[in-house]
Amino acid sequence: MTTITAHWRKQLRNTAKPAYLLLAELIADDIKTGRLAVRDRLPTLRELAAELELNYTTVARGYAEARKRGLIDSRAGTGTFIRSGSPSLRLRGGSGAEMTMNMPPEPDDPHLMARLHDSASRALAEANLHDLLRYQDFGGTAHDREAAMHWLRPFVPDAGIDRILVCPGIHGVLTALFSQLARPGELICVESLTYPGVKAIAAQLGVQLHALQLDDDGPIADAFEHACRTLKPKALYCNPTLLNPTAGTVSRARREALADVALRYAVPIIEDDAYGMLPRQTPAALATLAPGLTYYVSGFSKCFGAGLRSAYVCSPTVVQSQRLAGAMRATTVMASPITNALTTLWVEDGTAEAMLQAVRGESMARQALAVRHLGGSGLQAHPEGFHAWLPLSPGWSPVEFASYLRTQNVGVVASAAFSTDGDPPEAVRICLGGPMSREQCDQALRLIADTLAHPLHPHATLRGG
Repeated sequence: MTTITAHWRKQLRNTAKPAYLLLAELIADDIKTGRLAVRDRLPTLRELAAELELNYTTVARGYAEARKRGLIDSRAGTGTFIRSGSPSLRLRGGSGAEMTMNMPPEPDDPHLMARLHDSASRALAEANLHDLLRYQDFGGTAHDREAAMHWLRPFVPDAGIDRILVCPGIHGVLTALFSQLARPGELICVESLTYPGVKAIAAQLGVQLHALQLDDDGPIADAFEHACRTLKPKALYCNPTLLNPTAGTVSRARREALADVALRYAVPIIEDDAYGMLPRQTPAALATLAPGLTYYVSGFSKCFGAGLRSAYVCSPTVVQSQRLAGAMRATTVMASPITNALTTLWVEDGTAEAMLQAVRGESMARQALAVRHLGGSGLQAHPEGFHAWLPLSPGWSPVEFASYLRTQNVGVVASAAFSTDGDPPEAVRICLGGPMSREQCDQALRLIADTLAHPLHPHATLRGG
């Protein structure tokens, strides 16, 4: 280290730049040139301050800056050393690995992209544009609802066109259902970890959420029954397949148990099956176990692309479908006829199925990468999904872990965002989709694994030793 520190001392004498910033840059340069290698130990703060003729505080700030950039790690008893792995992640356009928004991966398939372009052009070329630019009755045209019925039939075999609405996104459907089923101050049962959008909807409407604890099979049925008996909930909301955030799927037996409780207490079920199309095999939908109570909600934002704001909802009865249409009309007026026309064509000509298969295939490839890098860390995921739940090792809190990764240009979501019981586990959710390429996803996962392997709090005081 004597030669390196001599070089640093010379550089520090010949610049007006703040010494602590230059020290971090010098460490980065020496890593790039190979003068410093992974696991090389750096001098203690006192040693380096003496060698560079700087005060202790300046060197401490320099090491802190280097650590912020992902260049070094410092731990009491082991000293300061060059960090393994990439110091930070730079993706296309200088951005980072945005693994917070739960978006499907974008398949790198030129033929599929050409098919999407061609069919989109055909949809508009063959349509009566005046019709698409006018108001329409809420729920889509008969043609749109027929396409929706065929798309839903593998999951809800008795779905009828008179009980189906075509809507502008799942979130809007959930807002309408919450407002229709529960008044302000009334209660809806949800999983103890759930889609953050549901928490926002409930807060906006003044609806109370009652958390049902989860085990390996899903929401605990006894807890649901106890709530039905004592709290009189107005509905059960659940995301039974690839739960956002844990990626868990409710077992067939647990679905039957939940449906039995709902039937005995006449509690409506909101089945948010946003991810249900991704796995090739899933247990029976709640809508088939309690058809007279269940609103089955599906859409394209998680199996096609987040920008395709098109959702399908199959209500328990025709009358309830009409009531839901009224509630949604009051808040959204209607789904875009242009979006509906495009979605309907893609369902009918097989493009939607082709895109689903491509998203599933890319998800599988990325999950294999996640298992490679994080499989030994308790990662919870489904091989055909695109998000994962990562329990944290001692030494990290979820907020600190997510905050530190953000300084390395990787975004994950801390567990508190999903918690409905005020007691979030020590974990984060990782999305493997979005605009990242597969190679960029691999880099981000490698960085996350490296961060787990060095569990130092990002705001800990640096110590020499």
